[in-house]
Amino acid sequence: QVRLVESGGGLVQPGGSLRLSCAASGIPFSSYIMNWYRQVPGKQRDLVARITRTGTTTYTDSVKGRFTISRDNAENTVYLQMNSLRPEDTAVYYCNTFAFCDGRLGDCWGQGTQVTVSS
Repeated sequence: QVRLVESGGGLVQPGGSLRLSCAASGIPFSSYIMNWYRQVPGKQRDLVARITRTGTTTYTDSVKGRFTISRDNAENTVYLQMNSLRPEDTAVYYCNTFAFCDGRLGDCWGQGTQVTVSS
């Protein structure tokens, strides 16, 4: 059974930095694409960043040059380094992969971690 556990969220001032972590278990981690999504109340959950098995990364336009996704296959962990944070980055951030979880093959999610950017 896949389990994803996020950590590292919090309150930060505009221009500040945070690093989110997602510890994965129940899957051969190095074989899986890993994603970070974010969601604000009343809106859909949007993809922020993706990292493939080989380390290729993609980002949504609004975070390019500010966020960096990385993975440590030895630790079964994916990270999201967030720099130059803006108030509009405020959201719940979720770790995601496509695997067998909750009794079916599909999107697997962590519990989320709140990021609040405010002065």
